[in-house]
Amino acid sequence: MVVKFAFPDAREWKYIVQSLAALITEANFIADEEGLRLRALDPSRVAMVDLFMPREAFDEYVVEAEEGEEKVKIGVNFDELNDVLKRGKSDDRVVLTVEEGRLKVVLSGKAERIFSLPLIDIAGEEYPTPKVEFKVLAKMLSDTLKDAMNDAKLVSDTVRFVGEEELLKLFARSDKGEVEARFSLDAGSLLEYEVNDPPQNASYGVDYLLDMLKKASRVSDIVTVEFSSNKPLSLSFDITGGGVLRFFLAPRVEAEV
Repeated sequence: MVVKFAFPDAREWKYIVQSLAALITEANFIADEEGLRLRALDPSRVAMVDLFMPREAFDEYVVEAEEGEEKVKIGVNFDELNDVLKRGKSDDRVVLTVEEGRLKVVLSGKAERIFSLPLIDIAGEEYPTPKVEFKVLAKMLSDTLKDAMNDAKLVSDTVRFVGEEELLKLFARSDKGEVEARFSLDAGSLLEYEVNDPPQNASYGVDYLLDMLKKASRVSDIVTVEFSSNKPLSLSFDITGGGVLRFFLAPRVEAEV
């Protein structure tokens, strides 16, 4: 078995891993001829992370699975990997290889620093991508959505997304007060907006959304939001080289805000 992949920007790879570590502690990277992917649920099984990076996104990408196998599983503890990648600088190149049951991480800049982490055996099913018919699609700046979540958190731990014909609205309400944010194409706060069968509305946990946005907003400055009434919400971030980092979050059906 041979696995080696190199990414030109250690800082961007760090943000990708930090985005994963915000929701999951350990998971399997799956490496095959097409590229590197990861799909895992958070411990509460409320949120899912779905990462795909095509082989073209890497400076170097070599995967040779064991005989009779088409893919390689790389079990990783994300707290440990995150700690290593925090040491990376913006002009560092990061190279990851699998050798003798360990993940070797090389950060190459003015100096070459080599770290070795144990691989872990993670059993369990491989999760399919959720099949959801989204009725609302909104593309906006990642920081704009993050700011709205921070506003909502001032009064509640739940936020309601409402997709109207020309407006995307976010509501949060509790005994502490009320917050409403409005986004539209006309105002310039939405870069793209589509809605079928308006209005569509669903409520989600603010803390989960902030965990998704804090680091992923540094991976991409644009986020695509998709949801339908009382269905999971999707946040997608494009990665340099054709990759996608995507999160799914289950609705809080019982919440009325």
